[in-house]
Amino acid sequence: MMEHISVLLKDSIELLNISEDKTYVDATMGRAGHSSEILKRLKSGHLYCFDQDYEAINYSQERLSKIGNNFTIIKDNFVNLKPQLALNGVTKIDGILYDLGVSSPQFDKAERGFSYKLDAKLDMRMDRDQELDAHKVINKYAEDELVDIFYKYGEEKFARSIAKNIVSLRKSKPINTTLELVEIIKNSVPKKVLYDKKHPARKVFQALRIYVNNELKVFENSLNSALTLLNTGGRIVVITFHSLEEKIVKSVFKDKTIDIRDEFLRKLPVVVENTKEYKLVIKKPIIANEQELKLNKRSRSARLWAIEKN
Repeated sequence: MMEHISVLLKDSIELLNISEDKTYVDATMGRAGHSSEILKRLKSGHLYCFDQDYEAINYSQERLSKIGNNFTIIKDNFVNLKPQLALNGVTKIDGILYDLGVSSPQFDKAERGFSYKLDAKLDMRMDRDQELDAHKVINKYAEDELVDIFYKYGEEKFARSIAKNIVSLRKSKPINTTLELVEIIKNSVPKKVLYDKKHPARKVFQALRIYVNNELKVFENSLNSALTLLNTGGRIVVITFHSLEEKIVKSVFKDKTIDIRDEFLRKLPVVVENTKEYKLVIKKPIIANEQELKLNKRSRSARLWAIEKN
């Protein structure tokens, strides 16, 4: 199994602007790559970590315990950030990190069903206690529903032909595994797509993963909730991996930092301060440098964003 390499680790930790006595949250703990670096910088402060994966929690509990004991792991979806922190007596925080990429062990462990390169039962659940999985979507959803999922969450332009073939083939037998689905996708797209550098199944698999885990709505709700938890000077740092996540970050950050009166105010003969409660820490997202790209090809699509409460 490939060891998980935390993307944009140095930059994201720097942007959090950690103080040793304050409270931080890693909303996407995974294998504790970012959590470990946050915890190393805390003395009297405390770190709260969220994850839904039992394997990740067990692994990270042991890893973080070697650094210190001033951390708490919460098994829940980060959409429940606010109530879960409240249960722990926390109503304000000084920083929170979201790394929205699926961890390498989840991709590389066949039975999780995330990978289009490894054969396994169709699954793709982040939380394995959840009822809905990719197998149910592929075998039970109507053609139009599949088209909508593939196009909306994967931006797959051959969504109709793929969905049509799925529905046709599952009439004779269920589509049970990842590689069965890959084969259907390959037979549903033009031959030139098969010779593209990028795998022909990547968009459909992305779409299924996002849909099964309701990732976009969950992230948007959690991000808005996190903003209300920030102390003055507190920061939210986000690592996105595709355009749909970027769109949410841009929309929320723009709404929170840009005064709609700006154009009018600039024309006035006196200076009027922007009254927005938040400000952008960086104007443009940070991307991986050449050295990181060589070490971790999954960092190629990563974008790092940050916002601060005034």
